Amino acid sequence: MPKPAYIVSDIHLGAVPHETERAFRRFLDHAAEHAGSLLINGDLFDFWFEYRSVILREHFRVVAKLADVVEAGVPVSFVGGNHDAWAGSFLRDEVGVTLLDGPVEVELGGRHALVAHGDGVGKGDYKYRALRRVIRHPASIAAFRRLHPDTGRRIAGLASSTEHKADTGDLHSKGRAAYIQRWAEERLAALPHVDLVVAGHAHVPVVAEVSPGRFYINSGDWIRSYTYITLPPGGGAPELRSWPM
Repeated sequence: MPKPAYIVSDIHLGAVPHETERAFRRFLDHAAEHAGSLLINGDLFDFWFEYRSVILREHFRVVAKLADVVEAGVPVSFVGGNHDAWAGSFLRDEVGVTLLDGPVEVELGGRHALVAHGDGVGKGDYKYRALRRVIRHPASIAAFRRLHPDTGRRIAGLASSTEHKADTGDLHSKGRAAYIQRWAEERLAALPHVDLVVAGHAHVPVVAEVSPGRFYINSGDWIRSYTYITLPPGGGAPELRSWPM
């Protein structure tokens, strides 16, 4: 029997309580059994960087769970967010995750979807767009890789915690949610072959039918809402769900 596609984003592991990480590992166990596919649409980690032979020990259990999901036969796709854009060959080659660079058009649960984490889209985040070009440049990645992993983690933690405090403000999130939704509606108008626009980043869950059978969806976060979205097989409407904590 066909199973639904699952979509989740903005868990921010490493900056949330241990109870949240344990709950997310239970969610991955559930997905391994009940999902037809799993899309992680950015900011799974509050910080992620792949050195040539080192990964962050704090994320070991979740990475192992991701490998279990893949081994259970559930395809897992990962779109890098603004906190974990440096995902690379370890997740791809050792864990079996498919890495996507959004915005990207993909097949998702039998629908044609445009997927983006949401950072740098639309008419907002001007400063971040400039920063994004710098931090994703190969020279920046090479320079960061020269740092000792403990030093790199401390630097990233300082920067990430500052941004994270801003992310949790209601007014900031609502403003970000509004411009991402405007961008999504514009994309649906411009791309008639697209059934879904999928985003995260705003930390505000949304399922909005923009026109008959065509949706903008945002999976929310695991900081306040603990939400995910399922796409029923056969073309049913997306469903917003909350994971019990």
